[in-house]
Amino acid sequence: MLSLPFALVGGIWLIWLLGYNWSVAVAIGFIALAGVAAETGVVMLIYLDHAWKARTANGRGSLWDLYEAVMEGGAERVRPKMMTVTAITAGLLPILWGTGTGASVMKRIAAPMVGGMISSTLLTLLVIPAIYSLWRQQEVKVERSETAPATATPPAGLIPDLPGTR
Repeated sequence: MLSLPFALVGGIWLIWLLGYNWSVAVAIGFIALAGVAAETGVVMLIYLDHAWKARTANGRGSLWDLYEAVMEGGAERVRPKMMTVTAITAGLLPILWGTGTGASVMKRIAAPMVGGMISSTLLTLLVIPAIYSLWRQQEVKVERSETAPATATPPAGLIPDLPGTR
């Protein structure tokens, strides 16, 4: 659901840039955009979660494994996301350029979709993996602290003596 605000920002930006006022047609465009944005955000989370669970199933769960899982899951999602955005944008750009009967209404439906798909693509591919890694990083740190012995002390010489501590 995090991709929804990202998509709305792009839709609002393009509506403002084209000088369109709020109307029923614009609202319909935003409703269609919301559906596509929610779907792509959920699929990104599924890919990231699948990559992370594949790594932790092998008994690995370090921060480096999390980084690799996020990179793997995000990389697997780039092509499907780009194909979705390209298909939607390529289908709607002729509507934005149209001048025939009903074009003024159809432009207002297509504009939020085009603007939202562009911003959603950039932000979904960059921000959602970053937030996912921050979220899972906290989980990894908690698991690491629970498995560490409570009275563990580092070996001598591992932590340098600070001035004024002796």
